[in-house]
Amino acid sequence: MPLDRIDLRDWLRAVADLGEVHDVHGAHWDLEIGAVSEANYRRDDPPALLFDDVVGYRQGLRVLTGSTADAVRLGVTLRLGDRMSDHELVDALRGAPARWLASAPDFPAVEVTSGPVCENVVKGAEADLLTYPVPRWHENDGGRYIGTGCAVFTIDPGTGQVNAGAYRMQVQHDGRAASVNMEAGKHGAMHVREWFEREGRAPVTVSLGHDPVLLVVAGTEVPAGVSELDYAGAIAGTPVEVMPGEVTGLPVPATSELVVEGWLYPDRSEPEGPFGEWTGYYSGGVTPVLTMEIERVYARHDPVLLGAPPGKPPHDYSYMRSVMKSAMIHDALAATGLPGLRGVWSHEAGGGRQFLAVSIDQRYAGHARQAGHLTSQLPAASYMNRFVVVVDADVDPRSLSEVVWAMCTRCDPERDIDTLRYTWGSRVDPLREDGPTYNTRAVVDACVPYERKDRFPIVAEADRELLAGVMAKWPDLFRS
Repeated sequence: MPLDRIDLRDWLRAVADLGEVHDVHGAHWDLEIGAVSEANYRRDDPPALLFDDVVGYRQGLRVLTGSTADAVRLGVTLRLGDRMSDHELVDALRGAPARWLASAPDFPAVEVTSGPVCENVVKGAEADLLTYPVPRWHENDGGRYIGTGCAVFTIDPGTGQVNAGAYRMQVQHDGRAASVNMEAGKHGAMHVREWFEREGRAPVTVSLGHDPVLLVVAGTEVPAGVSELDYAGAIAGTPVEVMPGEVTGLPVPATSELVVEGWLYPDRSEPEGPFGEWTGYYSGGVTPVLTMEIERVYARHDPVLLGAPPGKPPHDYSYMRSVMKSAMIHDALAATGLPGLRGVWSHEAGGGRQFLAVSIDQRYAGHARQAGHLTSQLPAASYMNRFVVVVDADVDPRSLSEVVWAMCTRCDPERDIDTLRYTWGSRVDPLREDGPTYNTRAVVDACVPYERKDRFPIVAEADRELLAGVMAKWPDLFRS
């Protein structure tokens, strides 16, 4: 089923027709939805899970998890194909982020006067986010988190540029409010600070259920100056339909399942956390976080919450982030003019951020270090990176086993590991202590020493053509 709109219900029908959605009935919002989802992520090719009949809630109020956790559904989400294998998806993504970026101005968000999200509109005094089956995802979470697969919309008060970010949101005041945990270096946090300086408050809208293409763009680093809404339109090949919020005027995606609108104030914070984060650890303790004063809740009949809980990898969006970040970093690195680039992979074990592998054809002395240092500070790669490993073209950067083998056999730790201090870190870093959110990262040259390229020991493995031939000769033996 082709997708000609950006609408979660159309997306659900499309992936259900492919057998990619499993229904789960009777799970409890307190831990069971999270635990079932976690067990699912650890399977090979995990399906999406649609939870209904949640304990304490009527039938029809649903929660979706695992939306982008395999190649088939991510291919559908990115409009690249509906039966893609992992390798086919990666190949199809080569150059795609650059094309989407170039075509984003051709798909500006279209303003409409209304949409399905307006089927139910509740004013602030009557708002109760716990009307919906908001999960407590992890055992030691500080509360119920309605914002995991969300898209938080802010606007630059000077330029009018809209930004969408995926920031965790904890329900506060028994459902009457929600904290919005924005990292200081993210575009949304910059917008909020500028609004505080200008107006003393900042407008915010948040979509809590939507076509996962909005989760993809909100959860990856789209370059500054490009609206995530326009970028999503370029991916989907059709503009996102938005309506102005009744109170703030900020975009409300017209086909979203559930949207909240309101204000942030510099003096209105609530204790937030801890929360099981994408690093695989609980993030800090309980700290004050800006909390949204809700003015409107917009909802479709029987809305579907989009859940994307992080945790120890693999988690809900670790596959999506690995695939998307790999493609975006590859394009960004190629745009620098680096010669000999063969591949980039952002490994899922590092949450799609912390362990990057880059393969090159070495062409001159210092080439490997250049590739590593460039990669470590690219805007698409620099946030919370820990390791960049550069390998030769005969090493598959997507294979963690091959990358580690290259590190063990081609890297002299004394000579071939550089460290960069005071780089862009994160509050969710388990190694971080009190103070600024710096981190330290390593650039690992795991290439054959350039001066020994012609006399380095030969790798003991069969020729690739020979391997392909024997696999073709005995196909049943190698069928997975």
